[in-house]
Amino acid sequence: MTIDLTDTTTGAIHEALTQARRRMGGPASGMVLTLIIVTDEAEQYDAVRAASHAGREHPSRVLAVITRKPKSESRLDAEIRVGETGPGETILLRMYGPLGQHADSVVAPLLAPDVPVVTWWPDDAPPSPSADPLGTVAQRRVTDAAASDTPKDMLLTLAKSYQPGDTDLSWPYPELLSGEVLAEPANPTADLIAAWLGSRLGIEVQRSESEGPGITEVGFNTPEGKVTISRPDGRTATLSWPGRPERRVALHRRDTDDLIAEELRRLEPDEAYAEALRALAGGSAQ
Repeated sequence: MTIDLTDTTTGAIHEALTQARRRMGGPASGMVLTLIIVTDEAEQYDAVRAASHAGREHPSRVLAVITRKPKSESRLDAEIRVGETGPGETILLRMYGPLGQHADSVVAPLLAPDVPVVTWWPDDAPPSPSADPLGTVAQRRVTDAAASDTPKDMLLTLAKSYQPGDTDLSWPYPELLSGEVLAEPANPTADLIAAWLGSRLGIEVQRSESEGPGITEVGFNTPEGKVTISRPDGRTATLSWPGRPERRVALHRRDTDDLIAEELRRLEPDEAYAEALRALAGGSAQ
């Protein structure tokens, strides 16, 4: 269902959403977040399509903020889509004139109650996402340096203003070709981790032996070189990544007290453990 509203208000948008839900058979439910997309008319199609695809896994209210004709009189047009491409709701907010400079005042009343907010700039991003009016309402702020004409300069700018909750689509890991888990011979944790990583990543992950203590290294071969997390002393881990400085972090081996305490925090079935067991059993049968 699509509803077009011209020269409208947030109150009218709310009313149209309510009517649309009724026609669809009930209230919207199960939305896990609100996704604000800050884009322009030329790029909104691809961004909204990507958000709709993601909405199959993360049912959302998508608010696409599109500013147009900054020199015209203030006006708000809305295109509401409910139940077309999956669960959730999509609202395209086209803001004309000075209204586009105050998009947060339009967006705030439309945030789905009691769910997290994510703001995504698929194109040009502000130099400080956390200080941007549409960034301040969000728990997570997503940029895309790859869309910039000068990606490295953009990342350096974002580094100066970084706040917890910021992230960039350029951050994910490179293609993984194969992996290896090294640990002392009688270490079942290493067997489970190697099996689970192989099943989840769809690559061969070898279980190899070291002198310990415990798991001493996990490594992945990539087209850029080998990425490793090594912990030869059981206390401090070092992350090595080609072309990047090494990073060290305290990573002590946990004792039985810590392990049982963690298990008592979760009383639901441990699906990751079940997946690891199935992968381990399947690999042993081959």
